[in-house]
Amino acid sequence: MARLPLAGIRITDFTWIGAGSYATKILADFGADVIKIESSRRLDSLRMAAPYKDGIKGVNRSGYFADRNASKRSITIDMKHPRAFGLIEKLIAQSDIVANNFTPGVMERFGLAYEAVCRIKPDVIYLAMSMQGSSGPEHRYLGYGASMAALTGLQHLTGLPGREPAGTGTNFPDHVPNPCHAAFAVLAALRHRRRTGEGQYIDLAQTEPTIALLGPTFLDLTVNGRLQQPNGNEHAWAAPHGVYPCQGVDRWIAICVMDDGEWAALIEVLGNPDWACEEALRRGDARYARRAELDAHLGSATARWVAEELMHELQAHGVPAGVV
Repeated sequence: MARLPLAGIRITDFTWIGAGSYATKILADFGADVIKIESSRRLDSLRMAAPYKDGIKGVNRSGYFADRNASKRSITIDMKHPRAFGLIEKLIAQSDIVANNFTPGVMERFGLAYEAVCRIKPDVIYLAMSMQGSSGPEHRYLGYGASMAALTGLQHLTGLPGREPAGTGTNFPDHVPNPCHAAFAVLAALRHRRRTGEGQYIDLAQTEPTIALLGPTFLDLTVNGRLQQPNGNEHAWAAPHGVYPCQGVDRWIAICVMDDGEWAALIEVLGNPDWACEEALRRGDARYARRAELDAHLGSATARWVAEELMHELQAHGVPAGVV
């Protein structure tokens, strides 16, 4: 097997639950030796999250936990035990990276603030991933992916007009922006250390990568004076663009028509129904103006199809489509 890019890099990993565990998993998948530290008195609570292997509940049977912690080694240490610090000190001395996603103050109570860890390992890369960063008026706020999505406005924008926010269906900040930003920052720090011999303190406030997802939303406000609102599955200018029913119970397909060519291909697959053959609908602006009408017609048409069959047929004709 070829040597992986991060082979030889060791991480003492105090992260747990969501974004932190995903960040170190990314590094582990690229060859880093990640040693996950859990308290023997308080295991990572994700261990008790379903689904479980064979449907049997247990601390080593959670698929949710395994998804975030594959490729790692682990050890349980009671950090309040008198000998705990000595063990951790030896481990850090042999590590390149120390990672945590605790609220500020927890690592300090362990005796493992950045300055203390630097005395053990002067060129350490220290990754701290709290919700609001290590300083500022809200730095002690505790939060998870769902609360970050709500705080930043992501939840508000993800829903149907006039209804309660639906959210993204999962804690999106935990899965994409925050672990990916953290992993990228660690890679940059490793490169810096290779060139200069210096370690780094990475203070990643998890609200900030989540806000970065909303760049166009903020530009729309500051440049155009337009405050964006929830718009469900609609696109800003393209139509039809949404999720439509198919044969069976709760079977759906997502279809995105972004230009006139894709519209022509869509109606060809559907057999050129009368409602779609109006000359004006060849233009994107006309389709967008009548998007609600088109959604209703398209939903009636897709309901006669098996979702997978329609998806493959549309994709073969160059129309973006996917089974939900």
